[in-house]
Amino acid sequence: MARPPPLGELPPDYTLPARCAAPQILTGSLKAPLWLRAYFQGLLFSLGCGIQRHCGKVLFLGLLALGALALGLRVAIIETDLEQLWVEVGSRVSQELRYTKEKLGEEAAYTSQMLIQTPRQEGENVLTPEALGLHLQAALAASKVQVSLYGKSWDLNKICYKSGVPLIENGMIERMIEKLFPCVILTPLDCFWEGAKLQGGSAYLPGRPDIQWTNLDPKQLLEELGPFASLEGFRELLDKAQAPNVTQELSGGCHGFSHKFMHWQEELLLGGVARDPQGQLLRAEALQSTFLLMSPRQLYEHFRGDYQTHDISWSEEQAGTVLQAWQRRFVQLAQEALPENASQQVHAFSSTTLDDILHAFSEVSAARVVGGYLLMLAYACVTMLRWDCAQSQGAVGLAGVLLVALAVASGLGLCALLGIAFNAATTQVLPFLALGIGVDDIFLLAHAFTEAPPGTPLQERMGECLQRTGTSVTLTSINNMVAFFMAALVPIPALRAFSLQAAIVVGCNFAAVMLVFPAILSLDLHRRHCQRLDVLCCFSSPCSARVIQILPQELADRTVPVGIAHLTATVQAFAHCEASSQHVVTILPPQAHLVPPPSDPLGSELFSPGGSTRDLLGQEEVTRQKAACKSLSCARWNLAHFARHQFAPLLLQSHAKAVVLVLFGSLLGLSLYGATLVQDGLVLTDVVPQGTKEHAFLSAQLRYFSLYEVALVTQGGFDYAHSQRALFDLHQRFSSLKAVLPPPATQAPRTWLHYYRNWLQGIQAAFDQDWASGRITRHSYRNGSEDGALAYKLLIQTGDAQEPLDFSQLTTRKLVDKEGLIPPELFYVGLTVWVSSDPLGLAASQANFYPPPPEWLHDKYDTTGENLRIPAAQPLEFAQFPFLLRGLQKTADFVEAIEGAREACAEAGRAGVRAYPSGSPFLFWEQYLGLRRCFLLAVGILLVCTFLVCALLLLNPWTAGLIVLVLAMMTVELFGIMGFLGIKLSAIPVVILVASVGIGVEFTVHVALGFLTTQGSRNLRAARALEHTFAPVTDGAVSTLLGLLMLAGSNFDFIVRYFFMVLTVLTLLGLLHGLALLPVLLSILGPPPEVIQMYKESPEVLSPPASRAGELRWGMSPTLPQSFARVTTSMTVALHPPPLPGAYTHPASDEPTRSPVGTPAANGSSNLTSRAPCPTTE
Repeated sequence: MARPPPLGELPPDYTLPARCAAPQILTGSLKAPLWLRAYFQGLLFSLGCGIQRHCGKVLFLGLLALGALALGLRVAIIETDLEQLWVEVGSRVSQELRYTKEKLGEEAAYTSQMLIQTPRQEGENVLTPEALGLHLQAALAASKVQVSLYGKSWDLNKICYKSGVPLIENGMIERMIEKLFPCVILTPLDCFWEGAKLQGGSAYLPGRPDIQWTNLDPKQLLEELGPFASLEGFRELLDKAQAPNVTQELSGGCHGFSHKFMHWQEELLLGGVARDPQGQLLRAEALQSTFLLMSPRQLYEHFRGDYQTHDISWSEEQAGTVLQAWQRRFVQLAQEALPENASQQVHAFSSTTLDDILHAFSEVSAARVVGGYLLMLAYACVTMLRWDCAQSQGAVGLAGVLLVALAVASGLGLCALLGIAFNAATTQVLPFLALGIGVDDIFLLAHAFTEAPPGTPLQERMGECLQRTGTSVTLTSINNMVAFFMAALVPIPALRAFSLQAAIVVGCNFAAVMLVFPAILSLDLHRRHCQRLDVLCCFSSPCSARVIQILPQELADRTVPVGIAHLTATVQAFAHCEASSQHVVTILPPQAHLVPPPSDPLGSELFSPGGSTRDLLGQEEVTRQKAACKSLSCARWNLAHFARHQFAPLLLQSHAKAVVLVLFGSLLGLSLYGATLVQDGLVLTDVVPQGTKEHAFLSAQLRYFSLYEVALVTQGGFDYAHSQRALFDLHQRFSSLKAVLPPPATQAPRTWLHYYRNWLQGIQAAFDQDWASGRITRHSYRNGSEDGALAYKLLIQTGDAQEPLDFSQLTTRKLVDKEGLIPPELFYVGLTVWVSSDPLGLAASQANFYPPPPEWLHDKYDTTGENLRIPAAQPLEFAQFPFLLRGLQKTADFVEAIEGAREACAEAGRAGVRAYPSGSPFLFWEQYLGLRRCFLLAVGILLVCTFLVCALLLLNPWTAGLIVLVLAMMTVELFGIMGFLGIKLSAIPVVILVASVGIGVEFTVHVALGFLTTQGSRNLRAARALEHTFAPVTDGAVSTLLGLLMLAGSNFDFIVRYFFMVLTVLTLLGLLHGLALLPVLLSILGPPPEVIQMYKESPEVLSPPASRAGELRWGMSPTLPQSFARVTTSMTVALHPPPLPGAYTHPASDEPTRSPVGTPAANGSSNLTSRAPCPTTE
């Protein structure tokens, strides 16, 4: 027994002797995998035959099912809420956010509208009278915005957030004070008198002009209102809220209308500051003003039951519409306030602007979708058109692309029916990505269908196609679905939804390609059989030959013609397990037809005798001679021809392999360096389209005002009254963080506990003075001050429900002890009094207590016992300390701040205080704490899953290992190239990197399968694999690139950079690795073939079986024993061609022929057949 010679040992013109063309015995070490895959292919064969038999019915039902699922798009919901899109599912942040919403509701206390002014000439100073005048002009124009909705006029004074409006018993006076109470506006103009011009409130008193902040004298107003209500508390409030000193400079910030509580720090107002060596302010490059508006719920509650809204069915939805309309108008007028030739420019932004950006980002661009699919239709039609109408499949290409489009729509419709919300990634990317991936399999099936093995009966063509390609399509589709399901491990809701939707769409594509597209191919086969034109199938083809079946031919008269030619034989391999020896014997009786000998440009082993099971890939293209029409020579060139005659022989030379390995090794090393350049992060400037006004604002804000409002939330579950020291320590620990903006040295910390304690100390001091002067005694406080009377009422409280009052405590206790702590028994009673008596302090503290303390009105002249009993507040379950974070430019800064805050809360937890940080940095940046770990975990698990899937379907761990090695290299290289492109790592690139493993399978598994199922040496098998996979893999890559091309036209640079560029690089890497690196690795390290052709000199093997009447026949028995499995292969052998007329022929040998050893023929059986034929097509 002699094995086939290795590469280089066969001469270019070598052919096997004629006697070696007899049936051969194939053996191999992987018989079980071969048998199992043969069994699976048998199922696919039956499926294909069944679809071809009922192609019309299958097509109708398939389109009906896909169309019904596509109707689910009518109930699709597009999610644009940032918190719903980006907060990690199940994380501590989501749990903390849920806790906050349970206690405070869904909305924040206010919304911010911002104006940023910068010089047109970069670097100029804005601290000039001219620049401040332009800022006043823009802010004033914005503050005068009015919108008309529901028959009402809405201005800033109606919808702005007003902090600390006092409680007054007289309703008319309370409404008047509320109208005059100023809106909270953080602006550098508050350092000057002109800041009052932004306040638009006014009130009317008989006999005098409208009262406004520009002409308001607070003391005179109190004198005029005194006869109508008791305003002693409000008088002291105004004493504390002195008018701003207009002579102050901007250095150190400004004060609002409340000098005590409203201090706007310099960092909130000025950006790009420069100081002298002594720290004095010299210049600044930006000014910022912030207008605070009520939330929709607050606006609804404020006007509910009001006479102004009683006739319009006032609702929270209407309140939200009013705020959105006002904000849009605010941004428009602010940006148009300054002339184009001004030295300054104003950038405006509001929360509605961000919502509008997200809505625009999530909208489906019908033009790009239609353009992308039309481009794909054109490409599919052009690439599948042929000069020979019988081989042309232009209509199949058009139908395939339309089928994929319907499958994508049905997959998205199914997602909508399952309740998976859509987002920007779904609408902007998924239709094009799914189109590119789905069309890959369309090209593969169409390519394999045109290369049916010779002799395949017409009614079995579809079964043969699915038998050879179905396993490959199944493998790639399963890997893609597994990849996207694994990408759903990324805990970001937007990306999890995108991954699940992509997996479902891939599944629908798979179903459409495997069930519906074969029906289309079957109908096209009927068109070709009827000699109809491609695309224009109503017209007959003038040059197309009828599809015929090439059956085994007999060589009569026992003569073998003289000459040299190649015989391509398609055989059926029957694997039979002998019970006696427990060995698997595979027998290959051939079917043959004559074809002209192919040219061998390099004389390599590539075209020497060999065979291929090729059970997953297309057969060798059959050259047919057409008598009616002849195509041009250029039309005969195709990708398979290029791979066979140019690419494969060049790639598989020794020096070419070395070059490929060196180049890909260099690329891997360079990518490892590029991986170190990848930074974490994603900011709004990456998402908003460049060149827009919104992008200009966000860029200026990121550059000059990188400040973030955060809060330290304390929960329930511990005793606030006895944990005051731990709360003060927690605040001190948090304040010491590097990123926290410290308050001015002259200002107390801005927390409710400090304000509460300081207020108690203030009224204690007033009580001490009144007590010392005799204005307050043990039995009376009417002659004392308001604060002294409040302290009197608090000092006598015991906290005991049975004995609530104890007058002996007036001189024996203090509201705040020497250690600065509030007595625990007074804590909740005093909290009720402070909340009701110091509204500005409460508003400035932003405490947001839950449960809220009860309202309690103090009346100094009411000395009844009922007035002395103060209800205690309920134990707190929610409170917060506000902070400002500064200097957060890079993701590393955010991560450092988050880790410091979390450590502070963890240390407080060890002291018994339950607390957590809250704010946008923690909502959107905490994901980066574990993003890389999540990425590595997902990729690692996916590579293991890919190995298991490939090993299971290929039943060859060796090949699966090589595939996974190439996929891992692709992922590393893609990650490194991202570093060179400046693409930051966020949840979106992580999803693409994880999905790249599945997408990369599209480019590798076809080549690996072709190599695995081919006979010969490693070089020969790699070459044959390239020959039959180069065209479909290249077409699939081009179709993917065409699908992605529409992403390049997106208005959002984010889509271009993070999706188009990354996915394009992934596609190119997949193409290079699948068609260059993997064949080289297989030719060096590839596994042995599943079947090995054995050459035997024994006459029992070499001689064909004798036929009746002494004729030499190559044929098959009509039946097949049930114990035989079936695979398909082809081989090339030498045979003498038919003689020319008058030529001399040699008689064939008279040597008796015998059946091969171990075949049924040897045992007297003559009932072998290739397969049970498909029933006739209905």
